[in-house]
Amino acid sequence: MGAKKENNDEEMDEKVKKYLRGEAANLEGLKDKKLKGQLAVREDLYGKSAKTAAKIEKWLLPSEDGYLEAEGIEKTWRIKQESIAREVDILSSRNQYDIVLPELGPYTLDFTSNGRYMAAAGRKGHLAIIDMKTLNLIKEIQVRETVRDVAYLHNELFFAAAQKKYPYIYNRDGTELHCLKEHGPVLRLQFLKNHFLLASINKFGQLRYQDVTMGEMIGNFRTGLGRTDVMQVNPFNGVVALGHSSGTITMWKPTTSVPLVKMLCHPGPVSSLAFHPNGHLMATSGRENKIKIWDTRKFEVIQTLPCHAKTLNFSQKGLLAAGTGSFIQILADFSGSQNYSSYMTHSMAKGYQVGKVMFRPYEDILGIGHSMGWSSILIPGSGEPNFDSWVANPFETSKQRREKEVHSLLDKLPPETIMLDPTKVGTVRAPQKKKKPTKEIETEMEAAIETAKDTEFKKKTKGRNKPSKRAKKRREMIDRAKRPFLEQQTQEHETSKKKQKTNPETEMPKSLQRFGRQKAT
Repeated sequence: MGAKKENNDEEMDEKVKKYLRGEAANLEGLKDKKLKGQLAVREDLYGKSAKTAAKIEKWLLPSEDGYLEAEGIEKTWRIKQESIAREVDILSSRNQYDIVLPELGPYTLDFTSNGRYMAAAGRKGHLAIIDMKTLNLIKEIQVRETVRDVAYLHNELFFAAAQKKYPYIYNRDGTELHCLKEHGPVLRLQFLKNHFLLASINKFGQLRYQDVTMGEMIGNFRTGLGRTDVMQVNPFNGVVALGHSSGTITMWKPTTSVPLVKMLCHPGPVSSLAFHPNGHLMATSGRENKIKIWDTRKFEVIQTLPCHAKTLNFSQKGLLAAGTGSFIQILADFSGSQNYSSYMTHSMAKGYQVGKVMFRPYEDILGIGHSMGWSSILIPGSGEPNFDSWVANPFETSKQRREKEVHSLLDKLPPETIMLDPTKVGTVRAPQKKKKPTKEIETEMEAAIETAKDTEFKKKTKGRNKPSKRAKKRREMIDRAKRPFLEQQTQEHETSKKKQKTNPETEMPKSLQRFGRQKAT
């Protein structure tokens, strides 16, 4: 028992070290007793929070993520899917399959937020909904026209399909509910689940946001950079990123008609982009056969990889899947320093052209949509092993789904909360200090006032030389001396105000933005 207790204590100490913010500060050299006491309380609080986090990890997060581990000179990227299938259990091996439908492809796909259901859409009009736990086909329909993209809404009951002329919204039974004619011929769809907004980009480069709860069109903007089918939502802040043929990436929110960020990422057209689940990393690929990893907080390139990708996707644990032609590469960052290297590779059958790769949430599975149908392969360590039933529950019942839908509608965020740094929401803007005049202007004004005070008045006749009249005249002279300097200050203040108004990046407070003048789109 004693040895077992010691092992448990050592395990807990290792977990506590993981959550501590480095070594504790040395407070013995401090002479200020008040500061010393405050820092001691703060250090004690850090220690308690680290112990609590370690206990939660031990008791409430029992499952651990497992990656492929190579022995000796063996490399993980040489391990094939066939050898993985021989080692895993029967339920996991069922998730390795190929659905071949060459007459209806190429296919694109989308998963629900809990990873339970998948919607597959073929370019020739085939739409299918599959339960991924039981691998049963729930519903399939043939819309008899081109389908370019598919996206689930807030749960598995509704999904949107970008068809030839307009996007349509269907329910789980395949019944058409809405035709969104205002969007036009859409190329890509994205759903912002915290804001209940459906974002689309059409053939003419128009970006639209529509509220799916009320049906109101929130934003309609011309990007001005031509046709694009590269679109992705940042899960951290809800900002929509578009990749253009000029090599630039623009980031948008539904309340402004100009992009928040416009950055040149590649010398040629952008072929794909993806965001890390934490929102601080962005991967882009260009036609010059390079993948770049960006830090979205500083907008700097962290790493450049020499490979091409037609489609990119990050997993919940940070693995990056890149697909091009009939080849798929999985990149991983095991060191935690944003240095990605090859983890796994997979080659499709000859002639298969990969159109979209997407990791399934809470499972070590990668879904692949290609020209001949769709496939699924096993990627150990890609999914989050412990799910939070308040966030996404793969085993939720219909009653739990209804409750969650009501709560998510009550917690729906307004479009004004979408910004590059959402941590600013709820903070108070510091008052701007008025600029003091320069010392030169002050000295000149003082000198002018002194000369006005020292001026001598002529002795005048009786009644016109009273002390009150002399004081009044002196005040008028002082005011006259001050006037040019005061006019100069007001003029500078007005020009600075005009500059603030003309600058599109300076914004009104969020609560007053709806009263501001809207620019014509």
